[in-house]
Amino acid sequence: MGIDLTGDTAEVRRLLERVKTLESLGFQYDQAEASFELLIRRAQPDYQPPFKLIDFMLVVEKQRRPPSKHNVSDDMLSEVMVKITVNEELMHTAAEGNGPVNALDAAMRKALLQFYPSLACVKLVDYKVRILEESVGTGSQVRVLIESSDGVNEWHTVGSSTNIIEASWLALADSLEYWLIKYKPY
Repeated sequence: MGIDLTGDTAEVRRLLERVKTLESLGFQYDQAEASFELLIRRAQPDYQPPFKLIDFMLVVEKQRRPPSKHNVSDDMLSEVMVKITVNEELMHTAAEGNGPVNALDAAMRKALLQFYPSLACVKLVDYKVRILEESVGTGSQVRVLIESSDGVNEWHTVGSSTNIIEASWLALADSLEYWLIKYKPY
């Protein structure tokens, strides 16, 4: 990565403490090399991310349709509104998806593709959720692992939270940021 982490410097100690703290919160970097590389890069004083996440709002609605002679149809609609800054410009976009993560991805891309059109080649290839504390039930910390690909390269990212959507948001954002800084398509 071109970053010198040798020696017992204050910078290396801070980074090690950050890794320990995040791992205690459910992040796990042995299967998420892209998130780990971003963690190291973000610790550098001159790091400039290609975008910054501000916030999002998610609505999931179950729509009942009248029964037809063939079946009863219950459709789920996920809609997300996202705020992201790119080059200090606030982008406020909305998108629908076939689930919350798909809607998040669509809304983020709607904002980012205006600045980074080549990002269109990046696809989510695999999505895994792991419950970290079985005894807590639905209040448990969860870890989301995402595998992404641009058709040539593959990388893995991680997010963790007690909220599965937030964990997904973190892993998804890492996936897009990693590709933008690693392959510099702009």
